[in-house]
Order: sequence, then structure tokens, then C-alpha cells
Amino acid sequence: MSERSTTSGKPTRWATDTAPEHSQWYVDRFRRLAAEGVDLAGEARLLDTLVPPRSRILDAGCGTGRVGAELAARGHTVLGVDADPVLIEAARADHPGPRWLVADLAELDLAAAGEPEPFDAAVLAGNVMTFVAAGTEATVLRRVAAHLHPDAVIAVGFGTDRGYPLGDFDADVATAGLLLEHRFATWDLRRWRDGADFAVSVLRRPA
Repeated sequence: MSERSTTSGKPTRWATDTAPEHSQWYVDRFRRLAAEGVDLAGEARLLDTLVPPRSRILDAGCGTGRVGAELAARGHTVLGVDADPVLIEAARADHPGPRWLVADLAELDLAAAGEPEPFDAAVLAGNVMTFVAAGTEATVLRRVAAHLHPDAVIAVGFGTDRGYPLGDFDADVATAGLLLEHRFATWDLRRWRDGADFAVSVLRRPA
């Protein structure tokens, strides 16, 4: 992830909780991990199992583009959005092919950016939900869902010890009009247990 500057005037936690140089550190870190051959495709593998071939996927809070790039390599059409221009610049440099846009998830309006076609799925990986502006979580989920086809899925993963309680997330899911279908403790589908330090939730926009 993710989200440094916004158009709403309300700073994201990516902006308030990290130093200005953190974005470049994040870029450098994932470039190093990729060069070392570390497996960075777990989130993409999961989402790939949830959608038909050649789906249209929204990578919301795309960061440096590693998830969206892997989905594109698997044949999907990907649009990545992130509020941090440093991360979007890195995504464009490292992963040409998908379209990468600077956008505030709390005010997401992709039709205005020339992308009116709905998506078949969305993914919010890399602790995106713990970095959006405090109090905008339900709005973020609602704005992402508004860009999806009915019955589309949203895969969301974040650490449960990062200041956004899972109970609050579930309440925000309901407020956004989404349904929780599955929950796992990791992106490789280890069984969920209460108290796990990470949660992967598969949501669905009602048909």
C-alpha cells in the first residue's frame, strides 16, 4: 500500500503515521524483494481463483503495483489506483501494461478518469484499510463497491493489530451494503481463528 495525499483534505494514515521518505523506502523494499526472488504473488493467486479468466479487476490501494501486475500476467485487465503519487510512479515504471492512477479511494470516481466500465472484482491488499483516513473506511468500501458489477467479489486483507479492529471492519462492511462470505487467516487460505493477527475477508456485492 498506499495512500499518502488525498483530494478530500483529510490526510490518510499513510500520510500521518509514516515519514515522508517512507514511500520511497517502500518502493525500494519491494524492488529488492522482487530481485531476491521472494514470492510476492499470494494475494493475486487467491483473487485469480475467485474470478473467471480475463476478468476486469480493480487493484484499490495498489501501491507499487505488485498485485495488479501479477493479475495482469495471468490474463486479467487491471486498473490500479493509489493516493500516493510516488508509489504510482513506481508502478508505472516497474509494471507497464495495467493502467495506474493517482486517486483517493474515499472519493473514487473512475468514470471521471475515463474508466466507466464496471469491474468483475476488486482487491485491497497490503493493509490498505488500515492506512485510509480514519473514519472513511465504510466510505472507501462503498466507493470501491460502486465500481463493481452486481455479485462481484472484493478481497480485503490487513493486520488485525494495526488500529482498525475487525469488529469495526465488519460493521463498515455492513454499512457499505456488502456481504462477508469467507474469512481466512492468510492469503494462502489458512483457517481463520479468533485472535489471528491477520484477516483476509472475501466480500460480495449483492446481486
